[in-house]
Amino acid sequence: MRIDILTLFPGMFSGPLSESLLKKAREKGLIKINLINIRDFTEDKHQTTDDSPYGGGPGMVMKPEPIYKAVSSLNPKPTTRIILMCPAGETLTQEKAKELAGCEHLVIICGHYEGVDDRIRRNLVTDEISIGDYVLTGGEIPALVLTDCVSRLIPNVIKEEESFRRDSFFNGLLDYPSFTKPEKFREDEVPAVLRSGHHEAIDRFRRMESLEKTLFRRPDLLVNAEITEEDKDLLEQIVQKG
Repeated sequence: MRIDILTLFPGMFSGPLSESLLKKAREKGLIKINLINIRDFTEDKHQTTDDSPYGGGPGMVMKPEPIYKAVSSLNPKPTTRIILMCPAGETLTQEKAKELAGCEHLVIICGHYEGVDDRIRRNLVTDEISIGDYVLTGGEIPALVLTDCVSRLIPNVIKEEESFRRDSFFNGLLDYPSFTKPEKFREDEVPAVLRSGHHEAIDRFRRMESLEKTLFRRPDLLVNAEITEEDKDLLEQIVQKG
């Protein structure tokens, strides 16, 4: 996969893209991530990328021309997804990440100041994505979140594919709790079933824990989760247990 990130502040990406799984995935050629400085596509000596809003009001608005030229320089195909990170966009979910992970080319535009000239959104953008109902100083951190979320779903980025298939939200449920050594920590012991070696019992325990956590913390997820008849029996037991 190729991900091109358009930003006014490319330095914000140097650390996160040079560590952990993203670094390894880039070194292996599984993901190609390019940082494009929008200022490089301006035509004045001050590299102006913003101007005051028509109609008045506070702040500045990012100009459309540099963004359009930057995107055009990437030779996007009809299948390229051009994503604007903005608070008004569709909330990022695991389903959206899975959808985008199947694309060959993503272009991510990082908004800043009071936002981007709306003609970019209307004439260029294919997706508008938000990472939550709050406002940040710019789209760089949201772009990193999206890049990380999508990248880990690309084959071979995570060594054990089963790992992300058990993640919270992958199948519509929250993940079950995990434990490691020591067996006892501050008088709190690892559940006996996980030490039993009985794989069927372990799977049932984990599924029940996942269902219980989802039911009490995020019951809204159950509406679209992959629920089997056995899951329904487990949920009934959980409700009865209180």
